[in-house]
Amino acid sequence: MAASEGPLKDVKVLDLSRILAGPTCTQLLGDLGATVIKIENPATGGDDTRQWGPPYVEDAEGNRSDLSAYFMSTNRNKKSVAIDIATPEGQAEIKRLASHADILIENFKPGGLAKYGLDYASLSQEFPGLVYCSISGYGQTGPNSSKPGYDLMAQGYGGIMSLTGEAEGAPMKVGVGIADVMCGMYASVGILAALRHRDLTGEGQQIDLALVDAQIAWLINEGVNYLTSGKVPQRRGNGHPNIVPYEVYETADGHVILAVGNDGQFRRYCAFINHPELAEDPRFATNPARLEHRDALNEVLRPAMRSLDTATVIAGLEERKVPVGPVRTLDQVFASDQVAARQMQIDMQAAPGEVKLIGNPLKLSRTPVTYRSAPPEFGADTQAVLNAENPFED
Repeated sequence: MAASEGPLKDVKVLDLSRILAGPTCTQLLGDLGATVIKIENPATGGDDTRQWGPPYVEDAEGNRSDLSAYFMSTNRNKKSVAIDIATPEGQAEIKRLASHADILIENFKPGGLAKYGLDYASLSQEFPGLVYCSISGYGQTGPNSSKPGYDLMAQGYGGIMSLTGEAEGAPMKVGVGIADVMCGMYASVGILAALRHRDLTGEGQQIDLALVDAQIAWLINEGVNYLTSGKVPQRRGNGHPNIVPYEVYETADGHVILAVGNDGQFRRYCAFINHPELAEDPRFATNPARLEHRDALNEVLRPAMRSLDTATVIAGLEERKVPVGPVRTLDQVFASDQVAARQMQIDMQAAPGEVKLIGNPLKLSRTPVTYRSAPPEFGADTQAVLNAENPFED
């Protein structure tokens, strides 16, 4: 792992997390320059997601590695160290690593690390400056704290599935583990805030973060719509609860996204589809009116959009400064010049061979993110770390 010049280059992270929320957080910290030591259980072959394939990376001879695509999505810029924390020797090693660390992040069930003496109450006595982040399904407190938590359950329990999917269809999860990912984002913010406090006062603290809490937090406007009105929101497919027209429309040869954000854009849009009268109709002239008469408006818009091909719609509305865009597949996404210009796909050299990964979206002008090491094979750094006097040094 080459030395980092990132903004967190002196920060040392002991990562006891696995699967998605915790690893999302620690990969972000690693991209920003932190040194991350990832602890993996030798009894299980490491992080669960190493087995969540195919696809896997293969070496030049076609032999499958333990680098699944899922694992690689959140585990670059880390060292992999195999330690069995159920043994006294493993617990001693974790404490030694913690003595050098600024941050420890874990996602065991609440109370699960206490029997090993690795919970916050135990470690904070020995290392009072340690920032200790605990991620769990429902948090360290509350009636559900002992229940396990996975992304799908968080999406169901926290309400987002009730808002996602077609109006007459079944509740639908988001296409990726968004509850986990957003929990990891909140974790990174909380950790950096706690680190700032530690740097000012010398005092560490525990961050208690729940998947369900994080998911409820990003209900955003739909959550506050309910709290304000008392009305339970209903699924609308791709429709927006507060803006019309703002959804996906079928065209003659595909689909486009239309996002009309104000009445001026609506007038220009109506002129483009040869229905200027809609902008003068009291039912549709303002966004609140369009919201009230959504179905009547769509009875006109849908056939009008189906009469036009996708390229014509996009070119015509872009020319008129009306927000519009395509619905792209992933092959189209990663082949685009925009992705290349923004470096949102990167190539790295892993042990079995070159791997393609998704880039970090943060673009810092003075301290850019760095990609120093590819996702590691299980236990690749065990001996180097355990034999080092300072395990976080490169």
